[in-house]
Amino acid sequence: MEKGKLPRREREKLAQRREMLSAALALFSEKGFRNVSMQEIAEKSEFAVGTLYKFFRNKEDLYKALLGEQADTFDDALNIAIDEPNPEIEKLRSYVKAKGELFHSNVAMIRLYFAETQGASFNIKAGLDTETRERYGNFLKKLASVFESGMKRKRFRKIADPYSLAVALDSITNAFLLLWLEAPERHPYPEDPDTILDILFKGLLDQ
Repeated sequence: MEKGKLPRREREKLAQRREMLSAALALFSEKGFRNVSMQEIAEKSEFAVGTLYKFFRNKEDLYKALLGEQADTFDDALNIAIDEPNPEIEKLRSYVKAKGELFHSNVAMIRLYFAETQGASFNIKAGLDTETRERYGNFLKKLASVFESGMKRKRFRKIADPYSLAVALDSITNAFLLLWLEAPERHPYPEDPDTILDILFKGLLDQ
């Protein structure tokens, strides 16, 4: 076996798990979480329902797995965007671009998440919130370090503390992305990241 390559059985299990999650996402997106059964997911993924239960305890557990994979995807891509050895402004541009690309390429999961977590009557986020919040907090600190570095190098003026600027940029990008989700033709996510960054860097006042 090649170094670093998983045994065939493990690769098969991972492939089966991906097929189950893909089938679940398609059904949840079409019908909504509450209107889909484990039996339907098993049938769509072409596995016995007993096999499905070997991977996931119940439907909520499967949904958490979908969210967990989404969190992994976002965390990896956004960290890569600002870890590149570029000047601070380029790191911020990469972050804004990467976030837009992530939403575009994972729109089905994101729409499902917002639909199911607003007023959800079941505890789908139990056991996931702490880890997700910790990841989010760590990423904001890393984003803040980009602003802090820019200030130390005299590339940015210190108009606020770095963490507040990280929260502000994250919130602005989220607002643009939510508008795009609601009305993509009327509110497209800006192709030029400076459209968003200039809100921070240029501001409203005519100096």
